[in-house]
Parts: sequence; structure tokens; C-alpha cells
Amino acid sequence: MKILITGGAGFIGSHLADLLVDGNHQVVALDNLSLGTKENIRHLAQHKNFIFMKEDLLHLDRLKKIFRTNKFDAVFHLAANSDIAASAAHPEMDLNNTFQTAWNTLECCRLFEAGKFVFASSSAVYGDARRKLAEGSGPLSPVSYYGAGKLASEAFIAAYAAMNHMQSWIVRFPNVVGPRMTHGVIHDFVKKLRANPRELTILGDGRQKKPYVDVRDLVGAIYFIFQNAGERLNYFNAGVKDRITVTRIARIVCAEMGLKQVQFHYTGGTTGWLGDVPDYRYDLKKLNGLGWKAAHSSAEAVRLAVRSILDQ
Repeated sequence: MKILITGGAGFIGSHLADLLVDGNHQVVALDNLSLGTKENIRHLAQHKNFIFMKEDLLHLDRLKKIFRTNKFDAVFHLAANSDIAASAAHPEMDLNNTFQTAWNTLECCRLFEAGKFVFASSSAVYGDARRKLAEGSGPLSPVSYYGAGKLASEAFIAAYAAMNHMQSWIVRFPNVVGPRMTHGVIHDFVKKLRANPRELTILGDGRQKKPYVDVRDLVGAIYFIFQNAGERLNYFNAGVKDRITVTRIARIVCAEMGLKQVQFHYTGGTTGWLGDVPDYRYDLKKLNGLGWKAAHSSAEAVRLAVRSILDQ
């Protein structure tokens, strides 16, 4: 298949490119390099089945030209704003980079008959639900602009699938960690402890508890769902069954850095930032029933991610 990955030079997109190229697909990775980097895909640069294009998905006319000349069989849309905290002060980040990029890509799929569309969604669409989240859980009431952008995109994907000859897969991610990640709590802790190995400030009360998935497990789940779910419109939570607290993440970071007796200081409150969902867990019966389970637990994923940062 000839496959387009939007956000293909990014953290998750570059790992997905690795998987699809290894699967003998022809891959075009498109990225504006605002968060993604050429370093993430440098090892693929000379591969016969890989092409990188620097382009911004907000430039619809240029995106149409790319679709017109390539005739994609499938599109994996991963491009989005990934910094939820930053968009709190700038809602247009998610209006443009999370929603508008998705709509532009969908419209190109419609116009140029790319009949398979895979979308990277998020647990953020559920809002601050504080319960086990199944794919049919509702109402969906996001508490961040990012979550709203993802949910609005899901709505348009459902409509495009119904009104066009298009099959779609919506995969809702949990927290994703691993090699090539650029920000997040693990990066934050390592940076702080390198500056001051005696104490660490932790946002919130440290009890925030969420599932964390290794990026290589996640891209495996995406591809597995794409290959094995056959409805016109497919919804799946992807992740791990267990969860981990922010304080335990801090302890793992300290241990991997060889630091002892670090004093933890908490800013207080139940959330780390405006729009943060401090406690959620996925119901994974649908994905597990399809035949996929993650290879790593949340704690294992975090530990591997810390090591990847320290090895850089």
C-alpha cells in the first residue's frame, strides 16, 4: 500500500513510519517540523520505500497537490498540537493544528479517493470522567481545547465515512512515552533533576494516576487495529490496563538517575495544569478481544522512556 503519515517526523509518527516501512509499505511522511525533526527519520532517509516531505497541513492547496500526485491508498493522520498545557492560553493552537489539519486531510481523502483514514485521537475526548472509559462512554465533554479539537475531528470523520466511500479507524491514545519524545512529565523531571539533584517540584498533589504506553506498543496497536477491525467506522481505546501515579514516575526517574533522598515538593491541587485530567482508566475489552495486548506495563514504559532520555 502507499500510505501517507501526517506528522510523520514526530515522536509517534516516526515510530509508525518504522513499522510500516518494515511491513513493505510505501510511506510518505509529511511534517512541518514544528515539533517533529529530521533526526527522527534520518535512518529512513535512504530507504527505497520512504519519502519525507516538509509541508504544513494548513496549506490546503499544497496538500491537494500532494494527494493528486501520489494517489494514497491510506492515510494515518497523527499531526496535531501535542502540548495541551500550552494551548490553555492559546486556543487557536488546537483550532488550527488539531482540528483544521484533520479536516483538511479528510477533505483531500474525499477529493482524491484515499479510501482508508486512520486517526490518532485521545483520552481527552472523554473529559474529566473519573471512571473506567469504554468506547461507548458518554457524554463526551472535553475539559481542554485539545480534547475539543480531537472530538470535533472525530465527528467529521464519522460524517465523512458515512457520506463517502471511506473506511475510518479512530484510535484513542493514553499517555505515550518512549524514544524521540520531546516533552511531558518525564522530560520535565529529568530536566529539573539535572539542574538540582536534591529536590524536585511536582505539579499538583502527585496522586494523578493515568495509563502510560510505550510508543512501540502503541504503533503496534494502531497497525493491528487497521488490519483487523473491518467496520466502516471503527473506534478503539489503545493502551495498558494498569496506571501509575506522578509520584511513582518521579521515584522511577530518581532511581534511573541514581539519585537518593530527593525532596519532593508539591504545588498542590488535584490537577497539574488547566485542562489536565488527573485520573482515568481505559476499558480495553474491545481491543483485547480483537487479539492485542501491550507488551509493557505503565511502569515499564516509563522506565524505558527515562532510559531513552538519559542515553541521548
